[in-house]
Amino acid sequence: MTDKATPASDRLGLKPGVVTGADYRRLVETCRDEGYALPAVNVVGTDSINAVLEAAARNRADVIIQLSNGGARFYAGEGMKDADQARVLGAVAAARHVHTVAAAYGVCVILHTDHADRKLLPWISGLIDASEEAVRETGRPLFSSHMIDLSAEPLEDNIAECAAFLRRMAPLGIGLEIELGVTGGEEDGVGHDVDDGADNAHLYTQPEDVLKAYEALSPLGFVTIAASFGNVHGVYAPGNVKLRPEILRNSQAVVAQATGRGDRPLALVFHGGSGSEQAKITEAVSYGVFKMNIDTDIQFAFASSIGRYVHEHAEAFSHQIAPSTGKPTKKLYDPRKWLRVGEQGIVARLEQSFADLGATGRSVARAVQVS
Repeated sequence: MTDKATPASDRLGLKPGVVTGADYRRLVETCRDEGYALPAVNVVGTDSINAVLEAAARNRADVIIQLSNGGARFYAGEGMKDADQARVLGAVAAARHVHTVAAAYGVCVILHTDHADRKLLPWISGLIDASEEAVRETGRPLFSSHMIDLSAEPLEDNIAECAAFLRRMAPLGIGLEIELGVTGGEEDGVGHDVDDGADNAHLYTQPEDVLKAYEALSPLGFVTIAASFGNVHGVYAPGNVKLRPEILRNSQAVVAQATGRGDRPLALVFHGGSGSEQAKITEAVSYGVFKMNIDTDIQFAFASSIGRYVHEHAEAFSHQIAPSTGKPTKKLYDPRKWLRVGEQGIVARLEQSFADLGATGRSVARAVQVS
């Protein structure tokens, strides 16, 4: 039984920085058991990584940094001709950056890779290879967890493939996120062309399928589950997407009854969180969601902030010498100026997300002096 009267940071006192293995599991289970969740942010470079860490530190909250396959490739550089190689090298480079700087921000970070369908399994295998090397060198893997999304395939195939990967990952201290049911829309080349209408049965996971996956995978290692309850990637007009968080509640009940592992044995994931109603977010978190993806909202926060800056200083982005004043405009178009504005947009949006998810002020990291 968790002593909720004592702050998690005092009870756990985890070392700030990237958490893996037992520490990763303790952080996830603390979020689930204490009724709050962490925002998961897809990053594409040091600017977005640093902004996420800044926001986490300002809000004294832990956070999830994740890379999609496209984000990893972008991190390595679009000029790299071998896209498969770029996905691996970019993710490794991003992970090393996070490992290098995260502890200085004084919070705990879950480092994760996003949707990997069948064609992207070699990417995950390459990252496991890299973590095996990292464990030999440092005793720690590069990533906290990886996601395998075979939700479009038969359940038995999904579970079997995930089990094979989890047998490699678990000894390294890496967790697995799986998807059951279909998250509509598309996320960086991985997605499902389904009708996003409220009655589409593909968007709703069956609790019995969750039980099958949990019983097969949990003995092998730590597994988290993205059970679809109407989720769709992106932002849609009100009424186009009908979230049914009660599916998560029912999944917890079915697994709890079958296993006897408490009333919330599952650590659940909320995909497609951007634009969701606060009431649905709160309800989903109350059923054991520890992670919510908000990629679309973060992209817009970054882009719209920069867009306003460019509009306000349009002359500087057309002329090195301002026609109106005859003065140089370098201080305005210096990339550090407008990239910083974009970072501040991410920080502001994440402050809202930490509050929405109940994560503000709840870092499990032991206190450190942040310079």
